[in-house]
Amino acid sequence: MFTGIIEALGRVKHIEKDRSNVHFTIESLISHELKIDQSVSHDGVCLTVVAVDENTHRVTAIAETLGRTSLDAWQVGNLINLERCLPIGGRLDGHLVQGHVDDVAECVAVEDQGGSWACTFRYNPSIERLLVDKGSICINGVSLTVVTPAANIFHVAIIPYTWEHTNFQQLLPGSRVNIEFDIIGKYVAAMAKFARNTQIEP
Repeated sequence: MFTGIIEALGRVKHIEKDRSNVHFTIESLISHELKIDQSVSHDGVCLTVVAVDENTHRVTAIAETLGRTSLDAWQVGNLINLERCLPIGGRLDGHLVQGHVDDVAECVAVEDQGGSWACTFRYNPSIERLLVDKGSICINGVSLTVVTPAANIFHVAIIPYTWEHTNFQQLLPGSRVNIEFDIIGKYVAAMAKFARNTQIEP
């Protein structure tokens, strides 16, 4: 479980294809502190550390992960948002994030508002019921607040600190991002669907 508060920026140093899998070597300030088998959020995707070497670590993405996330578009030099799991008793500064991506959204606009940035994303309209105005959403592993969701579009506002300490700084129209909806909203939607489909005998 994660919180959507980014600990460090990593940089993709090497990409190695291995049949249907892809191995990514990431360089970061926290890599030397990681341990093999540890779960770490990479752009919102929970991946297992399989090797650690001084200032780099390696993770493996299988075909299922590559097909459901933006990892298939990673290139050497890309910045990656990193977060280790929330320890028991730790502060929940963002919101509950599983590291299980629900969809890949497309950035359609980035607007510099002179002190903050407004970003607009397009996503699969079949799941829009999961978004609530002023609710939580995780984008590339970052806990953010939804602003005025409508149809298949939603907006978020980015403060300077978040812009400088995440890979939103490399965000452009057309960029693909991993999104995970609020787990509470997903459970509520699932229970509501179950209630609609269940007939109670009189």
